[in-house]
Amino acid sequence: MKRIRTSSSPLAASTDPRWAAVLARDPKADGRFYFAVKTTGIYCRPSCTSRQPRPENVVFFDQPAAAERAGFRACKRCRPDGASLADQHAALVIAACRQIEQSEQVPSLDQLAKQAALSTFHFHRLFKASTGLTPRAYAAAHRAGRMRQELRRADSVTDAIYEAGFNSSGRFYEQADALLGMTPRSYRAGGAQIDIRFAVGECSLGSILVAESDRGICAILLGDDPHALTRDLQDRFAQANLIGSDANFERRVAHVIGFIEAPALGLDLPLDVRGTAFQQRVWRALREVPAGTTISYSELAQRIGAPNSTRAIAQACASNLLAVAIPCHRVIRTDGALSGYRWGIERKRALLQREARVA
Repeated sequence: MKRIRTSSSPLAASTDPRWAAVLARDPKADGRFYFAVKTTGIYCRPSCTSRQPRPENVVFFDQPAAAERAGFRACKRCRPDGASLADQHAALVIAACRQIEQSEQVPSLDQLAKQAALSTFHFHRLFKASTGLTPRAYAAAHRAGRMRQELRRADSVTDAIYEAGFNSSGRFYEQADALLGMTPRSYRAGGAQIDIRFAVGECSLGSILVAESDRGICAILLGDDPHALTRDLQDRFAQANLIGSDANFERRVAHVIGFIEAPALGLDLPLDVRGTAFQQRVWRALREVPAGTTISYSELAQRIGAPNSTRAIAQACASNLLAVAIPCHRVIRTDGALSGYRWGIERKRALLQREARVA
């Protein structure tokens, strides 16, 4: 019988910090270490769902090879000598994304789940947790991206519609405004036919620029230099027709400044929100966070049904052009500390302090 050597763990398992991860079956610990059970001669990942051993029978190893040299064999359930479960799931989701992107017709949920050898429910939940989108929403976002590319290079709008995978022009035009934020011909012209009114003002947080298209407020920018804010607007809407403020539009600016100075007034304005499907989900959830309260990145990820997307949520917050209207300043770290803010930490702190007083 092969002798098992157990000298690799200088600490008793119950006093080793890795034991807590084993008790929690924490998948985040997979790959960091492996545990072996002396009474069975088997080693596992921390997330293994097998019956948990007694701590006095457990030893830890940094690598599968070290456990095998000590005489342990790999668990057949969690397969610690192969790809981790998280890596396997990631590979399945990546394969599904490639299938969606390369298919002429959007694959059904049943087809995607069958390819992954999972139930439709399990696959749907796994896909959404990994990407932040359902398979259908991912397909729509990908098709929208293809449509934008084709509009820039195709000979006609009709050619672009069919090259992007739409079966009929009628079906595309039903979704055109949501996909592009404007008519196809305007998008094809680089937004050259879009009028955007804007004005720059001053508030207690510094300079503020408010811009509005015919669909609603499309930018609220904060900063120290009004000229820099104007250049930022010009860069973001390079082909649009930018129109300086008039008396009527300056009332919009006053409305926004009034909300910044006194959050109790509320801010009920039509918004022209432009972003990816995932960004728009994040921004919708942010608008549901009441003034005077905060939410962590991980809580927001749970709320939109994408618990593994905290980094993508942070990027969506950083991409937000509508300061205060989409209140990304209400997102904080899990420990309560203020994290990065597009318009500066001090502005974020000031906004939260004012809202807290109102609450």
